[in-house]
Amino acid sequence: MDRCEIVHENFLRRVAAGDLPSGRAPAGPLSAEQAVAAFRAGCLTRVLDRQSRSMQRVGQGFYTIGSSGHEGMAAVALALRPGDMAFLHYRDAAFQIARAGQVPGQNPAWDILLSFASSCEDPISGGRHKVLGSRALMIPPQTSTIASHLPKAVGAAYAVGAARRHRPEHALLADASVVLCSFGDASANHSTAQGAFNTAGWTSYQSVSLPLLFVCEDNGIGISTKTPKGWIEAGFSTRPGLKYYQADGLDLYDTYRVALEAAEYVRTRKKPAFLHLRTIRLYGHAGADVPTTYLSREEVEAEEAQDPLLHAVRLLAEAGVMRPPEALAVYQETVDRVARVAGEAVTRPRLKTAKDVMASLIPPKRLCKSTNGPSAEARAAAFGADLKAMEEPQIMSRLINWALTDLMLAHPEIVMMGEDVGRKGGVYGVTQKLTARFGPDRMIDTLLDEQSILGLAIGMAQNGFVPMPEIQFLAYLHNAEDQIRGEAATLPFFSNGQFTNPMVLRIAGLGYQKGFGGHFHNDNSVAVLRDIPGVILAVPSNGADAARMLRECVRLAREEQRVVVFLEPIALYPMRDLHADKDGGWLRLYPGPDQVIPFGEVGVQGDGTDLAIVTFGNGVYLSNQALPALEAAGIKARIVDARWLSPLPKAALTKALSGCERILVVDETRHSGGVAEALMAHFHEAAPGANLARITAEDSFIATGPAYAATMPSKDSIAAAALELCK
Repeated sequence: MDRCEIVHENFLRRVAAGDLPSGRAPAGPLSAEQAVAAFRAGCLTRVLDRQSRSMQRVGQGFYTIGSSGHEGMAAVALALRPGDMAFLHYRDAAFQIARAGQVPGQNPAWDILLSFASSCEDPISGGRHKVLGSRALMIPPQTSTIASHLPKAVGAAYAVGAARRHRPEHALLADASVVLCSFGDASANHSTAQGAFNTAGWTSYQSVSLPLLFVCEDNGIGISTKTPKGWIEAGFSTRPGLKYYQADGLDLYDTYRVALEAAEYVRTRKKPAFLHLRTIRLYGHAGADVPTTYLSREEVEAEEAQDPLLHAVRLLAEAGVMRPPEALAVYQETVDRVARVAGEAVTRPRLKTAKDVMASLIPPKRLCKSTNGPSAEARAAAFGADLKAMEEPQIMSRLINWALTDLMLAHPEIVMMGEDVGRKGGVYGVTQKLTARFGPDRMIDTLLDEQSILGLAIGMAQNGFVPMPEIQFLAYLHNAEDQIRGEAATLPFFSNGQFTNPMVLRIAGLGYQKGFGGHFHNDNSVAVLRDIPGVILAVPSNGADAARMLRECVRLAREEQRVVVFLEPIALYPMRDLHADKDGGWLRLYPGPDQVIPFGEVGVQGDGTDLAIVTFGNGVYLSNQALPALEAAGIKARIVDARWLSPLPKAALTKALSGCERILVVDETRHSGGVAEALMAHFHEAAPGANLARITAEDSFIATGPAYAATMPSKDSIAAAALELCK
C-alpha cells in the first residue's frame, strides 16, 4: 500500500484506540484557540497531501512536494505577524494555512487545490507552477527552494531597516517587520545558503539592522541522503552574529514557545536568528519517490510512528483543549471537505496557449510619483566643480558617473550595492564621489559574494527600492547567475505579476582591455543573459549613449518593474581617441538630464546604401575605425548600433537597414552562441535573399598580454570582411 494511505489509516486507528506517542506535557504560552488553529492547519496540510496523490493518479493533479511531517510550521506562523514577509520552504503548507487563518477572507484549501490542479484561477501563480505563496499573506512564491531564496531573504530583511531611514514610495513592509526564511537541513549545506548565513552574520557583527529569522526544518534527510546526526546544531549553535534556537517541531507547544522567543529577539534586537526545528518527513521526497528504496522498512515505520498529528492529538488532550474523538472528527471533516472542494477545483480552467503562459513574464506597469528631475540647486550642491567640466567632452566612465548622480538625485529610492562601489568608487572609478554625495545608506559596500550582492538587490526591490547592484566583471556573474535566472526573473512569472523585484544590474564586461585582462576580467560571452525570459540587456557604445540609455533603464525598472542588465564595455570606459593620438574622437558631451534613448531604439550613423555594419559595444568603436578603409575603396556604409541585445529590437533593426544592399554583422562575442547568431537569423527571416556575412570572436577565452585582442574582431578584420562582402 502507498505510504500515504498507511499513515492515514494508522492515524484513524491509533486515535480511535487512544494509542498516542509519548512525549513532554504541553507547556508554554500557546493558547487553546491557537492550539486548535495549529491542529486544524496540520490536518488540512495532511489531507491536501493525500488528495494531491489522488488527483495525480487520475491525471487531474501534477508533480507536488508534500508537507506531511512538517506540520509544526503552523505554530511558527502563529508566532509571527501576518505582515511579516515569509520566504518558505516547499514543505511549508502548514505555515501558509495557519497564516491564512489570521487574515480575513482567506480560503487556503481552495487556493492550494487550484494550484495542485494547475488551474489558471490559482491565485498565486495563475496555473504556472505548484507553489506556495500569497500576496494577501505576504508570502512570495518560491519555485526552487534549494537555498536560492536565502540571499534575497537577507536583502529583504536589510530593506526593513533601510526603509526606516529612506522609505520608498512602494515599500511593502512595516518598520517593525520580521522576515522569515525556511529551508531544509540538506539545503543548509548549499553554497548559496552558506553565503547567506555568512552575509547575515557579517552584517549583524557590524550591528547593522537585519531582522531575519532563519528556520531550518531538520527532517534528517535530503531526498535519499541522510544528514549526519548533530550536524546542523554543530554548524550553527556557535556561529558568530547568528543567535541559535532549537525546538521540537513534533510539539506544537514547544515550537510556538521557542518561535515566539526567537521572533521577539529578531523584532526587538533587529538581529538575525537561526531556529533549528526538528521535523520528520512522511512519505518520500516528492512525486513518485518511494522511501523504502533507500531506507529500511523499520526506519520508515519508526518515523511514521512519530506522526506530528498524533503528537498534536495527545498534547491537545493533555492540555484540556480537545478530546481525541473530537480531534478525529476534525480530521475526518477535513477529509470530506477537501474531497468536495477538489472535485470542483479540477473542473476549473487551465492555461492553454503560449500567450497565456507568457502573460506574466513582463510585470504590470506601476504608477510612480512624477518627477521633474533634480533642481538646479541640488545639482550644483551634488556636482560641484563637475558642472563646469560638463561643458567639455568626456570619457564614458565619467559620463556614467554623472548620469548616476542625476538619477540618484531624482529618485531617492535608488540604492547601489556591490564590492568597492562606495568609498573606493569602483575598480574603474565609475562610482567615485557617490558616497560623498548620497551617503553609505545608498552606496552600500558589500562583502565579496556575488550571490549576496544580487540577493540584497532582489530583497530590497521587494520592499520598494530600485536597486542598482554592480558586479565588478562579467565573468564574476557566473558565480551568481541563478539569482537572476532562477529568482529575479521568475518572481513576476510565478506570482502572476503580484510580486516583483525590479532592478538595474550594472556589469563591467566584454573584452579589449590592454593592461589588465585574462579570461576572468575580460569576458565576451553574454549568452547567459540573453536567454533569460523577461530580462532586458542593454550595451552602450559611447558615453553619451550610456547616460541616455541608463536613464531609460532606470525608468524601465522604476515604472515597468523590469529586471534590466546594463553591460558597460570596460575598454571604452577611458577611451578618448578614435583614429589618431589625441584626436578626442570618442569623447562625448554629457547629455542633459531630460535626454533618453527609448527602449528598443537603435543608433544609425551614416546613410550609405552599399553596406550596413550591424554591431554593438566595442564593435561600434572598431567599425568606426574601419570606415576610412571602406571610404577609400568607394564603399558607402552606415553603422547600426543595436544597443539593446535582449530582446533584440527586430523591427527597429530592419528599418535601420532599409535600402542597404549588404549586411555585415560585427559581433565581439563568441562565434558559437553569440549575438551574431540571432542577428543573422533575424535578417534571413526579415530580408530573404539579403547578402549577409558576419565576423565574430573565436570560441576561446581571452588572453593576457600582447594577444589580448587576438581572438576578437579588429578594425582590420572588419575592413577585410566588408571589402570581401562588397566585391
